[in-house]
Amino acid sequence: MKDDIIVYTDGACSGNPGKGGWAALIISQQDEEIISGSEKETTNNRMELMAVIKSLLKIKSNKINIFTDSKYVKNGIEDWIYKWKQNGWMTANKQPVKNKDLWVELDKLRENKIINWQWVKGHSTNRYNNLVDEAARKAAQD
Repeated sequence: MKDDIIVYTDGACSGNPGKGGWAALIISQQDEEIISGSEKETTNNRMELMAVIKSLLKIKSNKINIFTDSKYVKNGIEDWIYKWKQNGWMTANKQPVKNKDLWVELDKLRENKIINWQWVKGHSTNRYNNLVDEAARKAAQD
């Protein structure tokens, strides 16, 4: 794990939908970098996904530990996505999968990577999660 990249991600939204922001902290042996961005009209779940996608676009390593406080992201990428793809991107309730465009992109970006997905309790004592939460909120306001 010492050579792996560690990423903490978070999304925020003022209103849902509303103005949103995302942020990620990318930690390697050599560096720590925060990346962030925003959208004018979005949802919290889209921002959570965007934080992971933007991280993976930036990282060259194939071994990554991603920490997210979003069970939507973690459960979606580790479990639900397989059924969605089998069912033609429909949910178990026969409804179109929300945020399909981002799920498709995330699915493609994770190909040929070893990703360890970890859930971390949001708004708690994890300083890295709190750091990206603050950065995502700031991005949503800017």
